[in-house]
This record gives sequence, C-alpha cells and structure tokens, in this order.
Amino acid sequence: MQLPPEQGPTLLDGPPADVSDAHELLLGYLEWYREALMRKLDGLSDDQLRTPVAPLGWSPLGLVQHLGWVERRWVRWGFGAQDVVAYPPGGDAEEWVVAASASTAQLIAGYQAEVAVANSLTVRALLTEKARLGGRFKTPDQAPSLGRILFHLLQEYARHVGHLDVARELIDGQTGE
Repeated sequence: MQLPPEQGPTLLDGPPADVSDAHELLLGYLEWYREALMRKLDGLSDDQLRTPVAPLGWSPLGLVQHLGWVERRWVRWGFGAQDVVAYPPGGDAEEWVVAASASTAQLIAGYQAEVAVANSLTVRALLTEKARLGGRFKTPDQAPSLGRILFHLLQEYARHVGHLDVARELIDGQTGE
C-alpha cells in the first residue's frame, strides 16, 4: 500500500539523500541555508526589508549584510588570507545597520558576491586543508581546517536563518521553510 505524498516519508532538506561525501554535504547544506535566507526574504516590501524588527533590533536586510561580512571574514580573510577589510568602520554593530543610500539590490548583490568568492575558494579545497596564514590567522596553531570553517559557517547560517523565521513571523505572520 502506498501512502499519499502528504503522509509519506519526509524528504530531507539540503543536498540529495544519496550524497555522503562530507565536503559535498557541508557545501550542499551551506548552499541550502543561503537559499533559505533568500526564500525567507521573498514577498517582503523594501520597507519591511529595511525596518528593524522589534524587539530584535535588526532588519532582515541587516541580517543579509551581516552574513556577507561573516562569509568575507571566515572564507576570504580567514581561509584564503586575502587582504580584505574584515569589519565595517565602526565594528560588529555596523554590520547590521543598513545605509539609507544603499539600495536593496546593491546589498543583495554584495552578499551574493561574497558567497561567489567563498564558493570559488572552497569548492576544490580539501576539508583537511588549513587556512592560509597572514589574514585572520597568523600562526599555524591558530589556523583551522576548511572543514572547521565550513562547520562554523553552517551553524552561523542555521542560527541566523532561524532568527529570520522569528523576524518574518513578527513582520507579517509568515512561517515555514
């Protein structure tokens, strides 16, 4: 007897069920969360994207901007040791502040550009490969492996996409994936 789809086994989020390679799983789940971030923004007006949500104190677009900085810090500056600005002027708190002069399209494009660079640095690297020295990490004992960095990014996204669930429910009552 076959069950109707709504009563059948729950499908997995993220990469296909037959993926078992750790590198592919980490990158696949990270991509799933990046896409979930964008899905959760869908349908919000520009004003809703920019207005800080009470009592959280940050806007959905501020969260996107923060995650762009997180990508930059951990992958470009951290893993790749690229010579980039790792924090906005004013520090951590400024990552969440959306400048009135920046368009939503510009902010989303900036985030997507950071993701593209991160993908280019991580797709062919081994999970055991250590971060290069000179950027975020100055000595070999400080430098984590790519696997550790990807796990960190994955938990950061999981946490913040969950936060965005709460924000979205407060904004317009929408819930779900």
